[in-house]
Amino acid sequence: MASFSEKFEYKIEVNEDLSIGVRRADIVLKDDVEVGRSYHRSVFQPGDDVSGEVQEVQDVAAAVWPS
Repeated sequence: MASFSEKFEYKIEVNEDLSIGVRRADIVLKDDVEVGRSYHRSVFQPGDDVSGEVQEVQDVAAAVWPS
């Protein structure tokens, strides 16, 4: 029987206006072989609530956005 799993990869970039762009790749694996991939993009502005995002996004926001 085939085993399916899912993993996520993130690309995080900081733009000149200090907005943070995040591209999430949702990767579907069947028996550890990639069978599908979809992308989702989000942009956060200084002051946006990123508490629901992955820790890496929260860390970048804390480092580049003024308190």
